[in-house]
Amino acid sequence: MSFLSPSLLSADFYNLSKQLDILAENEIKYLHLDVMDGNFVPNISFGPGIIKSLRENYDFIFDTHLMITSPEKYIENFKDAGCDIVTIHYEATKHPLRVLQQIREMGMKAGISLNPGTPVEVLDYLWDELDLILIMTVNPGFGGQSFIESQVKKIKRVRELINENNPNILLEIDGGVKTTNIEKLLDLDIDLFVSGSDVFNKDLDAMQAKLDKYKEILKEENIGK
Repeated sequence: MSFLSPSLLSADFYNLSKQLDILAENEIKYLHLDVMDGNFVPNISFGPGIIKSLRENYDFIFDTHLMITSPEKYIENFKDAGCDIVTIHYEATKHPLRVLQQIREMGMKAGISLNPGTPVEVLDYLWDELDLILIMTVNPGFGGQSFIESQVKKIKRVRELINENNPNILLEIDGGVKTTNIEKLLDLDIDLFVSGSDVFNKDLDAMQAKLDKYKEILKEENIGK
């Protein structure tokens, strides 16, 4: 079963409540939260304060993607903000296994993100502490990039490894996912598709039309709760 996880990074913050209301009305289950620090990636987005204010008004599963250096310093902040899943980058900390354990000890699901250049071998000693693997299909830091086709091979390999080691781990991809390419990606047995600029639109009617298209592709019973 595949789900859409719209990325808040592409939302119009001036009309944020209207756009999130549309997601809620369409029974979107996940909301992808890209947190950037301007250090690990060359961009700055938002932090726990914004996430906490959203949690007070929406019941999406908060799929939080930390693109920050030394995430271990802030895990408790994201727990307090109401995050459900916290994903870190392998290269962002000296002790990724320890940080994954920290996330789980606080009652959240733990994920690891692999950049386009990160080898799958880094997963070898992390399996016991993983709930999610996020494969970046663009270089992290900015929305609106094109899907890197070479990552299809990595997606296939990681799916094989998940099936061998722990089939309960969710496989997620982020970057360049659109209605124009998601159909062919469905064959890769991906659980969560992150899409930002292709979903959010200042024109709310256009945003609804795009969600309708995703429903058509993913099948309505799979996109909602």
